[in-house]
Amino acid sequence: MMGPRSSRPVPVSVPVETDAEVTLESVLGLLEESGRTLDEELVRSVYDFSAEMHSDQRRRSGEPYLTHPVYVAWLLAEWGFDQVCVIVGLLHDVIEDTLTTREVIAEKFGEEVASLVDGVTKISQHAYVQRDDAQAETFRKLILASVRDIRVILVKLADRLHNMMTLEHMRPDAQRRIARETLEIYAPIAHRLGMAKVQADLEDLSFFYLRPERYRELDAKIKEKLKGAKGQIQEVSRRLERELAEGGIEASITFRVKRLYSIHQKLRRQGIDVAQLYDYLAFRVITESVKDCYAALGVVHQAWQLVPGRFKDYIAMPKGNFYQSLHTTLLAEGGQPFEVQIRTREMDSIAEDGIAAHWSYKQGEAQLDDDNQKMAWLRQVLDWQKEVDNPRAFLTALKLDLFPDEVYTFTPGGDVLAFPRGAMPLDFAYRIHTELGHHCSGARVNGKLVPLRTELQTGDRVEIITNNNRTPSRDWLGLVKTSRAKSKIRHWLNTEQNKRSGEIGRRLLERAIRKHKVSPKRAFESDRMATYLEREGIANLDDLFSRVGFGKIAPAQVVPRLLSEEQLSTTEQKPSKLRSAVSRMLPFGNAAIAVRGDGDMLAYLAKCCKPLPGEQIIGYITRGRGVSVHSAECPNVKNLLYDPEREIEVSWARTTDEVYSIQLEIETEDEPGMLARLTETMTKLGSNIRQISASTLQPGKGLIDVVVEVRDQKHFERLSHAIQDLPGVFEVTRRMGG
Repeated sequence: MMGPRSSRPVPVSVPVETDAEVTLESVLGLLEESGRTLDEELVRSVYDFSAEMHSDQRRRSGEPYLTHPVYVAWLLAEWGFDQVCVIVGLLHDVIEDTLTTREVIAEKFGEEVASLVDGVTKISQHAYVQRDDAQAETFRKLILASVRDIRVILVKLADRLHNMMTLEHMRPDAQRRIARETLEIYAPIAHRLGMAKVQADLEDLSFFYLRPERYRELDAKIKEKLKGAKGQIQEVSRRLERELAEGGIEASITFRVKRLYSIHQKLRRQGIDVAQLYDYLAFRVITESVKDCYAALGVVHQAWQLVPGRFKDYIAMPKGNFYQSLHTTLLAEGGQPFEVQIRTREMDSIAEDGIAAHWSYKQGEAQLDDDNQKMAWLRQVLDWQKEVDNPRAFLTALKLDLFPDEVYTFTPGGDVLAFPRGAMPLDFAYRIHTELGHHCSGARVNGKLVPLRTELQTGDRVEIITNNNRTPSRDWLGLVKTSRAKSKIRHWLNTEQNKRSGEIGRRLLERAIRKHKVSPKRAFESDRMATYLEREGIANLDDLFSRVGFGKIAPAQVVPRLLSEEQLSTTEQKPSKLRSAVSRMLPFGNAAIAVRGDGDMLAYLAKCCKPLPGEQIIGYITRGRGVSVHSAECPNVKNLLYDPEREIEVSWARTTDEVYSIQLEIETEDEPGMLARLTETMTKLGSNIRQISASTLQPGKGLIDVVVEVRDQKHFERLSHAIQDLPGVFEVTRRMGG
């Protein structure tokens, strides 16, 4: 049995108090309280097995490793999940970190437990990686495993939350990498599962490690505001109780302060400072019925002045994760805004616990049945991930699909469809049917004809207009916002592109062969061609034609493999005029870049993003201009890579002594000495400032544009983190192409 956990210096509220003990007994106690089936002897045997397997292991903190699986099991029990889920929490690391096999677990604890532990293990094998393809594979497996049994993703969420709670023991670079992955993937997954408390904890912990100075600054300012608002909070609470009681409405009232990451996002979105933030308080009214919710809404609207445009009815139109509540913003005496959320007890349970509140089984397993719509988004992701082979495109689409800011629209038949904010009629069309999207020529929104670029708003009724002669274009990729629409458009473009490239490739090869007075048909059907295809791993002639048409293989590489020495010209070909011209125009040429599989192919750094040595890069085969090399973060990459066949692996061939100019935009407080602190920091880190300017965005907020020289990606990251940690700095952004 374990003793008390060590004191936790994590600056956010988490599901257990600092001085609490997490032991096997506390896990069993939670399972018993939940009223679910409990086989205490089985759980104790699992604990003993896990303790034996991890007996010689310790965490980076120095604690016995067993503290981690026990805490994960405790979280799962505290969230209200079943005994099997808790058992998997106790065992989730034994296959990966010990000599235990899946077969041993199946023999001791059953096939169901072994399958779940194996699913978690396969996901974990790619954890904490930077490369997009490996990270994408992690989350592809996560989605696939979750569709089979949602408990896989629940164990991963508990595992990630505890790892974030103990992240102070990792190196700073690992802290930032893990925190960013948590913020981009795991917190949104918790949101989609409706697990608001888990989402908020993951977000605040990530915020703390990504922006520690900003976190502490914001925390101090909010606490200061709360001190001044204490009397007002008590007055609003008393009046709420009085008004509801007089209206004959039975309800409980609580209040909360918005979480720091949520506040940080709001300040950034609206471009304001904490001093201008008013609706950071929210009062929650929990009633007995939906009828009482609307009655309570009428009461509060009569008691206080309503802030126009700030009322939202999520009861009539639930969010995609089945969140339901009435939200309204009111003005207290003195003009202080505050939010009131009104919901039933069942709605409150779903809002806080998400999937735990409607945990359902089929034959003893928590599966996504065909008639269970609560997790339909997972099946939707599963559908489009089958069509997206490119890992980077998959990861981008997954992040997009998890984006929580949604609008709700109506079909002509009255069905409600949710979309990410910014979605357009094309997204709507592809959501209904692929062919409807392919032939979409226009739309009527609320009965009026609108352009395809029109952003949909909550409440819009959308009707799609089609034309059989209309087909997708590359421009559509820049319009649509949903992963489904992007994958369908890419698939259509890829198919058409393959056809055209195959035709081009065939003509290029035929022309190159005819130069040697040989019949192309005879060359294509020769034994030499069959040998060449087999040796290069090319499936067939059509595949070869496609690769040549794309530019991935040059005809000059193929012809010498097909013809005899007598047929080949002995004259050495000179470098093409195109290569010589481009090499003169592009100073980097391909000296610092290596192209996998073709060292003779010209590669140059794209002007739109100017990647730095050491930065993750992507090669994109252009038509007639060689390989354009982009930063993986380049915004153009999303549109360029609509055809994964034209992506080619590139790497930095060597280090150079050159310096590279990058442009930074730095949002700061508008205060004396800010510019001096920035220039001093840059100078200390060996960065030469080429150009700098400062301007005032609004009262109290400034923007500094600086062009600075760095040696490589690591140098840039050190500089960026140093600037980010300066007091008064809100945000540091590298401008691509600067």
